[in-house]
Amino acid sequence: MLRQIARLARPVPFAGPTAIAIAVYSDALNQPLRAEQAGYEGVACVDDAARALELYCDLWETTASPWVRRWCEGLLDFVLAMQGADGRWHNFILDWEGAPNQDARTSVAGGGFWQARALLAVARARQVFDGDARIENSLSRGLPHIIEATDVPADVRAIHIRTALTLQEAGDDRGLIDEIALWSDEVAGCRDGERLMNSPDEQGAPHLWGHIQEGVLADAGVRLGRQDLVATACRSAELVFRTVVMSGFDLEHVQPYDVASAVYVLTRIAEVTGTPTYAALAGMARSWFDRRNAAGQPVYDRQAGRVSDGVDGRRVSDNSGAEANIVGAQALFEDTARLARRLSAREGLPAAAGRTAARA
Repeated sequence: MLRQIARLARPVPFAGPTAIAIAVYSDALNQPLRAEQAGYEGVACVDDAARALELYCDLWETTASPWVRRWCEGLLDFVLAMQGADGRWHNFILDWEGAPNQDARTSVAGGGFWQARALLAVARARQVFDGDARIENSLSRGLPHIIEATDVPADVRAIHIRTALTLQEAGDDRGLIDEIALWSDEVAGCRDGERLMNSPDEQGAPHLWGHIQEGVLADAGVRLGRQDLVATACRSAELVFRTVVMSGFDLEHVQPYDVASAVYVLTRIAEVTGTPTYAALAGMARSWFDRRNAAGQPVYDRQAGRVSDGVDGRRVSDNSGAEANIVGAQALFEDTARLARRLSAREGLPAAAGRTAARA
């Protein structure tokens, strides 16, 4: 997974001499593809870079490898450069020079997911780059946009809660402790019966892509001393995840982020409650990346070092883009950390990948 992320990474001159971003999509030959699902979107995005920054911050704390820190620095440079003077983020860059896409609906300034993910990544980077004035400035400009936001979907609000919890862990919650309680009640109230939903107008079973509400509520419940939030999280996790995980995610279309979200939720609830059943379910969910899926084939090709974009029916996709490999690396973090340590013995992977990293 780290090898595929490196194959897809490119320098972004607009964002600085060491800045890097990751190609959003790639084909079977690992050649980058442009995002064009909503008109022309671009070649790389903040959504992916922010999640990658979180991943590499976790790896840095686990390995203390200099090459990992260089990745943190390059990704942080890109994320910070994509924030406007008013504190809002655009999502996509149009080309590898780094010109922001200011027009596409998937790149509009301050869009829900990329504003939330960028702030979470910057808050996480604050724990690694303590004292970086750019980070403090970015948080000061960016946080008001989520604090003042209304009618926020629950799956986005869950990321806001994670950001507040991350800042609190670092000893400065920016006065967000009251917001954590309000936002948690907001997320807990967006449900159908005992099943947490992603938005009030969602019909049927909630989509699993980015559905992390149960894990976030469990953590918030501990932080706030509110067992009711933990209980709500557990009841919903049973309804949303148990059957689908035990079936091997036997759905028509399954993306790695669907599975990674399940792993996140079940792992957090297992740690909060100490219940072995949730840890076992998380392990079953992880096995989807090997052969425990509807196709009966590996989604994570360990020899090639790449995660497929998903399973459609009984077929594993030939493509392998940024999101699949980033969230796959997070879901299989123990494997990822072991690989990072092995790579450290040969100075790791170059941060400006291109053809050099493709040979790694």
